[in-house]
Amino acid sequence: MLKVDRLSVAYGAVTAVREVSIEVPAGSIVALVGANGAGKSSLLSAISGLVPYTGTVTYNGQPLPKQSHQVVAKGLVHVPEGRRIFSNLTVYENLLAGAYTRWDMTRIKQDLARVYKLFPVLEQRRSQYAGTLSGGERQMLAIGRALMSRPQMLLVDEPSLGLSPLLASQVLGLIREVNTQGVTILLVDQNARKSLQIADYAYVLQQGRIVKEGDACQLLNDPAVQEAYLGGHKVSC
Repeated sequence: MLKVDRLSVAYGAVTAVREVSIEVPAGSIVALVGANGAGKSSLLSAISGLVPYTGTVTYNGQPLPKQSHQVVAKGLVHVPEGRRIFSNLTVYENLLAGAYTRWDMTRIKQDLARVYKLFPVLEQRRSQYAGTLSGGERQMLAIGRALMSRPQMLLVDEPSLGLSPLLASQVLGLIREVNTQGVTILLVDQNARKSLQIADYAYVLQQGRIVKEGDACQLLNDPAVQEAYLGGHKVSC
């Protein structure tokens, strides 16, 4: 579905991503693992058209546009780090904002019902201003808003950042549920253990380069990955 070939991102004299090549098959969850500053978020931002890059990105066999609104129109939606919701709008209004490229009101209502089923707390809070939600609820809203555009694929950046372990596990479990409903996922998350447990395949980034890749379960059991990103703990799939 998504193929990135030799993509590089630079901020002035600083190169954040160095000739990275990855593939994300349709229907899969692919995780990007690495320390802070490894280039994971820059890679997602480049794919979604938020920052300029060199290299090529193809989506469903066609070159992906470099303008973010055109990327969304192709069915690829970015859920950025920081839960960037509209705090002064209600939950319902935030969700409708996610469908801004659409005019099919019948399907929009169907997708709204789908989001409420996936995240029941959002239906309970639908008339509440988004700025008054908890961190976990805001993350659910950010994902729900992205789903309102009816994406084929989501780029999800640090969904569990700042959440308690219980809420983090819940949010990542919901991402897995979204995937089972047919949405392909490219995932970046600080919780490397949980990311690898729900992913099918993974890439390890270090200083902007891919240094390791493979089946997510195999990487979870890789001693080098355990030492670098799992606190040296052995973890099973």
